[in-house]
Amino acid sequence: MTQQTPQVPSTEPELSGVRNFRDVGGLPTVDGRRLRHGRLFRSGHLAHATEQDAAFLTTLGLHTIFDFRNAADQRLEGPDVDLPGVRNVNIPLTDPADGAEFWKMVRDGDINQLRSVLSEGRGADRMARSYRTIIRERTAEHSRVLHALAEDSVPALMHCAAGKDRAGLSIAVSLLAVGVEREAIEADYLKSNDPHRRYKMHRSDTSPAGLSPEIVELLNPLFDARATYLHAAFDTIEETWGSTDRYLTEGLGLTEETRERLRDRLVEDAA
Repeated sequence: MTQQTPQVPSTEPELSGVRNFRDVGGLPTVDGRRLRHGRLFRSGHLAHATEQDAAFLTTLGLHTIFDFRNAADQRLEGPDVDLPGVRNVNIPLTDPADGAEFWKMVRDGDINQLRSVLSEGRGADRMARSYRTIIRERTAEHSRVLHALAEDSVPALMHCAAGKDRAGLSIAVSLLAVGVEREAIEADYLKSNDPHRRYKMHRSDTSPAGLSPEIVELLNPLFDARATYLHAAFDTIEETWGSTDRYLTEGLGLTEETRERLRDRLVEDAA
């Protein structure tokens, strides 16, 4: 397919219909280099992108958009807007049935239901468990993404619904594969908490009572990007495979040749 020359803006845009968009270029690697700008982007879903948003995204010269939402997410939010000449790849990282009742309760449940499920740290514990599960059980999906990036899929945009959990983990795994410093991965991950990026809470009860201070406090762990969640993912890598390198080679099936192609596509040349 014909690709336009990417036009990387000097300042980050604020897209009116797409939350949590950013270029992860510039992050430092452990060998003293930096991630190339204009190669790897992340965001929330593109279902509500405006014409102006779509026009901007078209200037990025994207080859592939990776959508990590499941079928239930897509029914709720809608399909991504079509961008000319861009390949759309859907790789669900969660099962539509897994958590369907839980998220219905988040939208529709009363205060007593929310207290019973989310209070006393239970919401945060659930999020950390979901990160661990994705790392352990979605190695085939993450392997597919990384092999695609190594072959032909750059520039790429990765997103899920909010752009912080499934996309956040997929970005983190991609950055680990090319040697980005963990502190830098975490700093980028935590940007999803910025007020203009944060995914908006949706409740069926749109009255003030439906999003009372107590309900917001109960729901916050589900909508936050917390370092403890990412640490749970990193800990799971160490506990399951013993090291990041073994996770990449044995868990994700990346050869050194594939990792070198990834670095060629995503990391600046050495000075």
